[in-house]
Amino acid sequence: MTKTKAMVMERFNQPLVLREVEIPALAEGQILVRMSYAGICGSDVSMWHGEDARVPLPMILGHEGVGYIEKLSTEAVDVNGKPLKEGDFILWNRGVSCGRCYYCQIARTPELCQDRWVYGIHRGFAESPHLLGCYAQHIMLEPGTDIFSVDPQAIDPAVLVSASCSGATVAHAFELGRPQFGDILLIQGAGPLGLFAVAFAKQSGASQIIMISGTESRLQLAEQMGATMVLNRRKTSVEERRQIILDATYGRGVDVALEAAGTIPAFVEGIGLVRQGGTYLSVGFGVPAGTMELDCFEDVVKKNLRIQGVWVSDTRHTQHALAVLCNNPDAFRGFVSHRMPLEEAGLALEMMANQEMIKGVLEFK
Repeated sequence: MTKTKAMVMERFNQPLVLREVEIPALAEGQILVRMSYAGICGSDVSMWHGEDARVPLPMILGHEGVGYIEKLSTEAVDVNGKPLKEGDFILWNRGVSCGRCYYCQIARTPELCQDRWVYGIHRGFAESPHLLGCYAQHIMLEPGTDIFSVDPQAIDPAVLVSASCSGATVAHAFELGRPQFGDILLIQGAGPLGLFAVAFAKQSGASQIIMISGTESRLQLAEQMGATMVLNRRKTSVEERRQIILDATYGRGVDVALEAAGTIPAFVEGIGLVRQGGTYLSVGFGVPAGTMELDCFEDVVKKNLRIQGVWVSDTRHTQHALAVLCNNPDAFRGFVSHRMPLEEAGLALEMMANQEMIKGVLEFK
């Protein structure tokens, strides 16, 4: 059998272990992919820290990836019906839904499928076919995985990895939030989610895009991507930011705010910055972060405020994210800050945990 290498998480909060793995024979419907790039996601850090109850051990982390088809077990097509062949460069939807349940069939929200599973999150290294995460030289795509054929020459393929996670989740948020042309948008947090939100806001025709973050380099990137106002939360107080935003919005507040920070203080502040009749989108909470007090009358009912949670995404959202990326390749030029070899996956997790990178990828050569 041919062998490949993978970085395996055997224990939480411990270094990943480089393992040599035999590539099993393909079963019906499986596709073997030779990885090109794998994304380092903030969710990976939460899983490494043992904060996500969905994660079994041992585990090959990584739910963002792009690569080349190395072997097909049967005939297969991408989401557009294009026949796939060996050598094709592809991206895949990170989640696989059952297609049969109430949420898939009736509610038409397959992202809420109770049997939905995600590469690099739900299925461990001990489970056949083992290669089910992106921190490896090869990944085995299971039947039911939605696949996109992409052109690696059209845009830096390292940037594409985020389309199926951060990009798709933000696409879901904009689908639910329905910002209108000319709206004023506020984005809290300039990580990959927040930066994708800047790109989506610009494409949606926002008249102003306000970004709040605590890292100067990220604020600069947000400006490069289209933010019209940036506020450093480490250099301004909550009240100062409130006054600046009220002054910029004729005393009303923003039309739509998107929380991509995943903290209670950001949530509390953001609700207070939305105008009457506006919308607040919460995207940043990937794991439990505590509770908060909310004045339901003053903060919600009296304001006629719509608060919308956004959980993961589906294939249509990945398609939307890919369109934003491929239509604006220059805007994402500085999106990937670090490219590292597979063997440094553990270091990449530490750097992401310490906010020493905006977006990191593992690069396979």
